Amino acid sequence: MINQLSWKVGGQQGEGIESTGEIFSIALNRLGYYLYGYRHFSSRIKGGHTNNKIRVSTTQVRSISDDLDILVAFDQETIDVNYKELHENGVIIADAKFDPKKPEDTQAAMYAVPFTDMATELGTSLMKNMVAIGATSAILDLDIQVFEEVVQEIFGRKGQQVVDKNMEAIKAGYEYTKEQLGGAETMQLEKADGQKRLFMIGNDAIALGALAAGCRFMAAYPITPASEIMEYLIKKLPALGGAVIQTEDEIAAVTMTIGANYGGVRALTASAGPGLSLKMEAIGLSGITETPLVIVDTQRGGPSTGLPTKQEQSDLMAMIYGTHGEIPKIVMAPSTVQEAFYDAAEAFNLAEEYQCPVILLTDLQLSLGKQTVEPLNFEKVEIRRGKLVTEELPEIENKGYFKRFEVTEDGVSPRVIPGMKNGIHHVTGVEHDETGKPSESAANRIAQMDKRFRKISNLKFDTPIHKNAPHEEADLLIVGFNSTRGAIEEAMGRLEKDGMKVNHAHVRLIHPFPAEEMMQLVNSAKKVAVIENNATGQLANIMKMNVGSHEKIHKILKYDGNPFLPQEVHTKCKELF
Repeated sequence: MINQLSWKVGGQQGEGIESTGEIFSIALNRLGYYLYGYRHFSSRIKGGHTNNKIRVSTTQVRSISDDLDILVAFDQETIDVNYKELHENGVIIADAKFDPKKPEDTQAAMYAVPFTDMATELGTSLMKNMVAIGATSAILDLDIQVFEEVVQEIFGRKGQQVVDKNMEAIKAGYEYTKEQLGGAETMQLEKADGQKRLFMIGNDAIALGALAAGCRFMAAYPITPASEIMEYLIKKLPALGGAVIQTEDEIAAVTMTIGANYGGVRALTASAGPGLSLKMEAIGLSGITETPLVIVDTQRGGPSTGLPTKQEQSDLMAMIYGTHGEIPKIVMAPSTVQEAFYDAAEAFNLAEEYQCPVILLTDLQLSLGKQTVEPLNFEKVEIRRGKLVTEELPEIENKGYFKRFEVTEDGVSPRVIPGMKNGIHHVTGVEHDETGKPSESAANRIAQMDKRFRKISNLKFDTPIHKNAPHEEADLLIVGFNSTRGAIEEAMGRLEKDGMKVNHAHVRLIHPFPAEEMMQLVNSAKKVAVIENNATGQLANIMKMNVGSHEKIHKILKYDGNPFLPQEVHTKCKELF
């Protein structure tokens, strides 16, 4: 019996690789297993190698595994590219159609199963993925009936005959592989707890968090890996009286979002690095007009088009310093799908309370990686609208203008929506006085700049750093952000077994940086390892700017387009000593 399984299916894009992994993982999720899935795919619609690696466990997992138990191959390329991940007791299940060749330097067993031929005999070669699921079930000694409910949900609209045929394909693959196995030992998973949990990607959690926060408008232009946020809201917002507009470009998307927020509607836009570059001027407009703005940036491989379907974390500096001039902004960085839900909701509160741009920073692994999520608590989501004036304003003497940009002690001015009686004011992207009228006065410039930056000087943010710091004095502090959390947590456990005292800090508020909290953690450690998916160590550099301790801080970087594995973090951290 095993308590954890690593399973991967691969082939050419367009062969149903994603649906194979989806059906397999949903069924196991409903049995109560914890799952974590990560897709490797090409930046094209069809063709090119793709694979879906899914980790199944009886306990919580937040990263892909170092090795592989089962590799399901629809072509030889899948074997050639992925077989080195298999451990010595691993298994390759390959479509017999392409006459699979097992590499000489692997001890893994291989079974050739005629996925395509068996599916064709049952009516269509498209069902070869179902045959593969059946073959996997045989290796795991898993009752194929666990897939019936999922197959019914996915194919039920096509008629019961289609459902039955797909179940026949699963059964055929199961029986054929059982016969091939003979009396060979199977990889039986320990029984799961049977609890019902969500299984979702980060983008869906962000979209759901936005809905819970009262967001009713989204303007966006499709881009990997952010598009699922828009796709989710296209389905859900109309039923709530909201709307999604697919704009002609990213500039239109962000300016529409600013306009909606100015009108009093909670709105957001989402994109990736290239799109954020186009949004920068408008982000400055949000900053100087003090209009709330929520933007999601799903980081991917850059620069330019770069690696649009691969993992990277290289937008930190751009999100903090990308706009020309200086404006206050807030940059948040959830590390799990669950945090993505709650942080997305909180982003709208912060945007309205501090009247500034709020960027929710994720990465491809977090946005598109699918993981088990404990039931979400919607009662934890609150709506705070800051200094939005909802009561009738008193008439202003001499029919003067409302002081929309009034210089206040906390830096936040009263805000009204268009049409409110006695609330008339100017809105302009040039420097302005308290009523919004353009002003080039030196004294006014200083007053308005200072006012805007006072807003975030005392920002209240729940859990700016996720801390797991059991040691008052640690040998090593490991720091990361976004999706590296799972790999770091596993590496931390292994380092502790090696006899090291290790603390972990995962940064959830990138800007303004929680310097005081981080300084305490850095000061209590002999060395600091900053784990990030970029070439220059952007988070490490931000830490050095804010907390010093240059001699302690070491960069552990990966920028080949792939996420960190726990073993990589473990090995690199040990090399520091």
